[in-house]
Amino acid sequence: MKNSLFNINDKVILVTGGYGILGSRMAEYLASEGAKVVILGRSKEKGQALTNKIQAKGHEAMFLVSDVLNEEDLAQNREDILEKYGRIDVLINAAGGNMPGATIPPDKTIFDVKIDAFRDVVNLNLFGTVIPTLVFAKAMADNGKGNIINIASMSSFRPLTRVMGYGVAKAAVANFTEYMAGELATKFGDNFRVNALAPGFFVTEQNKNLMLNPDGSYTDRAKSVIAHTPFRRLGESKELLGAIHYLASDASAFVNGSILVVDGGFNSFSI
Repeated sequence: MKNSLFNINDKVILVTGGYGILGSRMAEYLASEGAKVVILGRSKEKGQALTNKIQAKGHEAMFLVSDVLNEEDLAQNREDILEKYGRIDVLINAAGGNMPGATIPPDKTIFDVKIDAFRDVVNLNLFGTVIPTLVFAKAMADNGKGNIINIASMSSFRPLTRVMGYGVAKAAVANFTEYMAGELATKFGDNFRVNALAPGFFVTEQNKNLMLNPDGSYTDRAKSVIAHTPFRRLGESKELLGAIHYLASDASAFVNGSILVVDGGFNSFSI
């Protein structure tokens, strides 16, 4: 008999920010493993293109236009998903990003930070995780079980230069993950778990200008990251798939309040 421990076939898995570089890889992979994937995002064009790509391979996916900071949009998304599938098994909060005004480049100081940009980055990364969690966890509570996976960061553990706003938000996401793990399990039972995935350094739309020069070569920042990574390279998006599969499957049934690090050793390495 085939071992079903890692089986995610027929699970309804919702991915916010699902057409980003990392989110789209997750969505495509999970669908290829038999999950019913629901992609949320603001761009109908990008979301539908990814959905069509997944469906063309014979897998199940749907796209819903949404804004992770708009509770009314998310509540409508929840009803649309429940109408089609009757449940939500897994929520992956993959929406996030950064913006220049909330960073401190080498030629600037803390006093150059734009508070409005800082606020926007915190809203997107923190409240863009908190609000969807509260909206979709309600459907999970009504169903008697649920699994939430947040996206943390290396900056969840310690401050990194330049990305102040993003780091503050991701540190809060780690704390929120641990808080919700206890909150849901103690009040709704042991069929609820909340964990986070903490990617190391991968080239994404959000950080490519920090990591790559216009000619595609590594920036000094990327070289510094690689020097501090025992694997001596950046990660590839496919290297997150095993971890997300584990967290989405029943193989992690007793894992709660954990942050799974996928970073080539960066976070554990000193000198």
